[in-house]
Amino acid sequence: MTAYPMDDLVPSPFDESVAPTYDEGSAHMFDAAVLGPTVDVLHELAGEGPALELAIGTGRVALPLRARGVEVHGIDFSEAMVAELRRKPGGDRLPVVVGDMTTTRVGSGYQVAYLVYNTITNLLTQDDQVECFRTVAEQLAPGGCFVVEVFVPQLRRMPPGQSAVPFHVGERHVGFDTVDVVSQRSVSHHYTRAGVDAQGRALATYEASAHRYVWPSELDLMARIAGLTLRDRWADWTKAPFTAESESHVSVWSKPAD
Repeated sequence: MTAYPMDDLVPSPFDESVAPTYDEGSAHMFDAAVLGPTVDVLHELAGEGPALELAIGTGRVALPLRARGVEVHGIDFSEAMVAELRRKPGGDRLPVVVGDMTTTRVGSGYQVAYLVYNTITNLLTQDDQVECFRTVAEQLAPGGCFVVEVFVPQLRRMPPGQSAVPFHVGERHVGFDTVDVVSQRSVSHHYTRAGVDAQGRALATYEASAHRYVWPSELDLMARIAGLTLRDRWADWTKAPFTAESESHVSVWSKPAD
């Protein structure tokens, strides 16, 4: 297997080569069983106030949340992804700023800001992740919440000497991470079936992206630095209890009401 230097990789650019097929590659995240509870929780947290989505992408969450009557604003660094959002019904009515979520300030008074689908790990340094929390906290209304959905690093599944761990094995897609436990960097490798050639041999595409995994307790400290306090932590959007066996979590930190 080819070795990929951790410092030479950047997150997937989500550019013109990725954006047009992004929704197709993430089709399972559009399933009602996944998306429904996500929108339910965010709708509950937003209440009457506006919501801010970091890395809004093609609008998977923002559009159905807007359909519930929530005013949604977005940030995304990819013009190509935002262009895909604009092509969807209602996408042209969502205010989106193209910028870096670690530093971009859209406004203030948000009742909820959210960052879903492991996207916090696209920030490759602890400093950037901390700055993201700070930037969000400055834009929240008093009593507002910041919500992050992210995986729990599965290092317990790796015996000594192993540096790779699978996260998805399906008929059309195989994905695994190679991990550097010193830097907390990982590279996600994706092999996706792309049909067969003239001889009937399977064809596949390959993509790789770098991430910085982060522990729940580390996120809590980042939130504290930004002046936020942990309010809830669930295993998923159904609000199932978070346990030592949970492979992901949805965490909610709140800004003081005063």
